Amino acid sequence: MKFFKKIFSFGTLMFMIGIMFVGIFNISLEATNTIEFCTSCHSMQNNLAELKQNVHYNNASGVTVGCPDCHVPRDLIPKLQLKLIAVKDIYHEIIGTIDTKEKFEARRWQLANQVWDRMIATDSRECRECHSFEHMDLQEQDDSAQTMHKRAIKKGKTCIECHKGIAHEEPDEPD
Repeated sequence: MKFFKKIFSFGTLMFMIGIMFVGIFNISLEATNTIEFCTSCHSMQNNLAELKQNVHYNNASGVTVGCPDCHVPRDLIPKLQLKLIAVKDIYHEIIGTIDTKEKFEARRWQLANQVWDRMIATDSRECRECHSFEHMDLQEQDDSAQTMHKRAIKKGKTCIECHKGIAHEEPDEPD
């Protein structure tokens, strides 16, 4: 009987530790999905200033989009994968690779292309959380937008292929 009591006590303890781990893990994920966290690195302050001048952040409807809305997947597994990839950005901030505006700008083309490649690979998944061809009223768009969206639908293009520079200044391609 003592054996079963020990097993039950151990199982209960492990269950409680598991619940605490899940809770702390969830709090950590939420805390790292805020504009405040994203811009806590000096190198991201310029990106925030650009975003604040953009229609995705500053608009008549009052709907505000933050860093995680465009850069972090909503589903758990892709979110965790991206969080692991983002560790390298923190590393580069710490060692000084991108810790000043000048250093960041020097690498901006490369960094932007990494984001664009990821967005193309995921069919602009984060954009499509709010925008989708299926829900667009093409008749309400101006002629140019109608034509381009119809062409994009036909060719299977994804948002970022045409809308680079939509939230941040598009970097100049290096020589």
